[in-house]
Amino acid sequence: MKVMLSAFVAIAVIAIGSNMILMQAGFSSQDRTTGSAVRID
Repeated sequence: MKVMLSAFVAIAVIAIGSNMILMQAGFSSQDRTTGSAVRID
């Protein structure tokens, strides 16, 4: 049971960490597909 709970915590940490890293790097689909003539709020 301990191993399964620690695996769930590890999955959550990896998911949150990768989301933060990708948002800082500018790899979102919004950043990649918009041009200079498009206004996005």
